[in-house]
Amino acid sequence: MADDAEKRTASPETAGRDYRETVFLPQTDFPMRAGLPQKEPQILAKWDEIGLYHAARKARQAAGAPLFVLHDGPPYANGAIHIGHALQKTLKDFVVRSRFAMGYDVDFVPGWDCHGLPIEWKIEEELRSKGRRKDEVSKAEFREKCRAYAGQWIDVQRDGFKRLGVLADWENRYATMDYGSEAAIVAEFHKFVASNQLYRGSKPVMWSPVERTALADAEVEYHDHVSPTIWVKFPVTQGSDAARGASVVIWTTTPWTIPANRAIAYNESIAYGAYQVEALEEGLEFEPWAKPGDRLIVADKLAEEVFKAAKIGKWRRIETIDCQGMVCAHPLAALDTHYAFSVPLLAGDHVTEEAGTGFVHTAPGHGADDYVVWMAHGHREIPETVDADGAYYPHVPLFGGLKVLETEGKKAGKFGPANPAVIEKLIEAGGLLARGRLEHSYPHSWRSKAPVIFRNTPQWFIRMDEPLDTPQHGARTLRETALEAIEATAFYPEAGRNRIRTMVESRPDWLISRQRAWGAPLACSSTRRRTSRCTTKRSTPASLRPSPPKAPTPGSPVR
Repeated sequence: MADDAEKRTASPETAGRDYRETVFLPQTDFPMRAGLPQKEPQILAKWDEIGLYHAARKARQAAGAPLFVLHDGPPYANGAIHIGHALQKTLKDFVVRSRFAMGYDVDFVPGWDCHGLPIEWKIEEELRSKGRRKDEVSKAEFREKCRAYAGQWIDVQRDGFKRLGVLADWENRYATMDYGSEAAIVAEFHKFVASNQLYRGSKPVMWSPVERTALADAEVEYHDHVSPTIWVKFPVTQGSDAARGASVVIWTTTPWTIPANRAIAYNESIAYGAYQVEALEEGLEFEPWAKPGDRLIVADKLAEEVFKAAKIGKWRRIETIDCQGMVCAHPLAALDTHYAFSVPLLAGDHVTEEAGTGFVHTAPGHGADDYVVWMAHGHREIPETVDADGAYYPHVPLFGGLKVLETEGKKAGKFGPANPAVIEKLIEAGGLLARGRLEHSYPHSWRSKAPVIFRNTPQWFIRMDEPLDTPQHGARTLRETALEAIEATAFYPEAGRNRIRTMVESRPDWLISRQRAWGAPLACSSTRRRTSRCTTKRSTPASLRPSPPKAPTPGSPVR
């Protein structure tokens, strides 16, 4: 066998043979190297020359093909296309081409969202780079700049998408700033006006002082943030014998909301007790604000934690406290008669004994839970405390004009003087028990990266649970109609259905207005007062945005 192998190896017939001639490949005119950098523009030019998209539609229509409409979720016209744009548009191109191949007449009209904060933010940046503030520019000039800016980027992005080879009806693109689009938006808006779905309300919404606008949930992201924490005493003015002469203790990470306090929330399932301070910790380098003889009301489960923060070394439980019907005084009442109002204790399921004191300081203009519990107990007046810049209104005693957050310069997004000023006044009034600092997850605007606040502001809303009472919808509510439509729609991937269904199910109403200069107007007039107009601008006319949920978002500031 070895001899045979040697003979085969040494055979002159096989020595040095080129085996390529034994490999049989299909014959093609394609070059060995594709030369895509040169070839691809030629292919795109050929498609454009023959009008490939329209030719495909014409052929399908001639054959009586069924219509398939792909709606384009429009990108913002505020910059060159990036990898996210490329991914979205190429995936849509797969859908268009595959549906053509399956025999459909595919209608795909690309569009652009030209209104709202993304466009305004770019113009504001441009103005700042030239040393100008937005407030120094007229609304007319500002809107003209926004329109020109968006129009410029529509052209740039369209060329970028066509360079990707995306088939679409590019000649008849739509844009939200087209006057025809704005007219259609107003027409749809008036359907809500006519059906009594529209109302003007006042409630706390996520607000960015840096951008001077309300934010939807999708525009908020959470980052670690260090906040001041304070334990505050509210003297009891009405309650049991053990409660009178004592103070209810609250804990908050937003000292600046104390001037807006109107109530204290408690939970009927939590055990509360009145405690007397017997002695303070020894060897301290400072004098605590607590004093022997003070009487404090806290949740029993959290008492030790509260007293540790207040440097109380020894205490005694006096009696169990029933919070129902209790009333307190505002801790700043001694400094200004404006705060000389009653602060009732209100039962609320959102109160827990996981942290704090077992009580929740309630400022209905600065928190979703605060607002809900305040309204649930029959109260309707929501105090106006902080303006669009995140500063106290001039009418707020002791603190008028002070900013919660800095909005300009290198300190933009940092805490302003409001928190320290409130703490100093609480010390002066004898209302502060303890203070500290806490690093926690806090909401920020994804655009400016600055912290946001809950702020009460008048807005326009559409009711979700009012019967539509129209021939098309009968007595169903907007929520019911929307949920039925969601169930009847195919989602790819299916997780998209759960996301939008959860959002529609949990929202009490839809927030549709913004305090912005560049948007489609809410055009309406009162039938009784012809001079009344909805002048607030919408930021995203292509879709309605949700108002804050009834329950707080995980990671929101502890209040």
